[in-house]
Amino acid sequence: MQAALALGQRGLGRVWPNPAVGCILVKEGRVVGRGWTQPGGRPHGEVMALTQAGDAAQGATAYVTLEPCAHTGKTPPCAQALIDARVARVVGALEDPDPRVSGRGFRMLEEAGITVTRNVCHDAALEAHAGFLMRTTLGRPLVTLKMALSADGRIATARGESRWITGPDARRRVHLLRATHDAVLIGAGTARADDPMLDIRDMGMDAQNPVRIVADGSLSLPLTGRLARSARQQPLWLCHRRSADRARARAFTDLGARTLIVAHGPEGELRVDDLLSQLGKAGITRLLCEGGGKLAATLLAAGLIDRLETHHAGLILGGDGLSGVAPLHLSALADAPRFDLESAEVAGPDMICRWRPR
Repeated sequence: MQAALALGQRGLGRVWPNPAVGCILVKEGRVVGRGWTQPGGRPHGEVMALTQAGDAAQGATAYVTLEPCAHTGKTPPCAQALIDARVARVVGALEDPDPRVSGRGFRMLEEAGITVTRNVCHDAALEAHAGFLMRTTLGRPLVTLKMALSADGRIATARGESRWITGPDARRRVHLLRATHDAVLIGAGTARADDPMLDIRDMGMDAQNPVRIVADGSLSLPLTGRLARSARQQPLWLCHRRSADRARARAFTDLGARTLIVAHGPEGELRVDDLLSQLGKAGITRLLCEGGGKLAATLLAAGLIDRLETHHAGLILGGDGLSGVAPLHLSALADAPRFDLESAEVAGPDMICRWRPR
């Protein structure tokens, strides 16, 4: 099952809104089939493994990281494919909470005379499928906040200079992080100041570029910027208020961008809970937030950060530098969002820390 989970991770960032499932078929102590969900979400991992195994699948044990689907969508159900292949046993890591499945896949297998073993490597499967599970149960994607910080918690100088706080090793890790997320989110201020591409470079992974999302209530993003100009080559979604200028919205769609209307607060600020809900409805399961400080503060204050990754560099920018997080207006230390350290590693001269909300 651990090997199947590792296979499934190959689909992260490329199979949404489907889960990134891994499947291994074993017969008489020998692996006869391996598969994982393919880009775009199909074929599913079970079908890939069964296709590779061919007739050897008969009598085999299938190790599957998520309950095989039991409904007919764009493809027939994987539970039926396993039944038709006449496997002898299915070992599952996790029940699928999707109401179209939710135990039905396992029951189909058992009713066909196949032995089913549940909850093997259950906790590891919860982590592997965290984004899919969150979208299915809460209607929003899993959110990872990434911040590149000086040792004193600054993301730029007072004049806004931020390239580069961290070194090339840490920046390569950011590209790997993008590859495991469906989309990257930034605020309009960061988009205007940095004119970023938010792609994956120098790693031979161009086909895994994420959807780029800008929280831009008034559609202030420059039409001549790199994000807008590359919208047909790499997806660009703009989240905005309903009152945003319609002519600008049309101009962006003409360039190939997608616009999403998001509810807003009394000051015109986009409501991040609705923003995430809209992204969930659009199929996004894993979202990487890369800036800036105001967006980070809004998500933190709303309790909507599920993973935190901080990249710390050994330089000091001082109190006049731009803070990594805008003011949270805390009245007491007890009100501060707290995270527990999960792991830490050295990346060249920098330190990468991964945290979970307490």
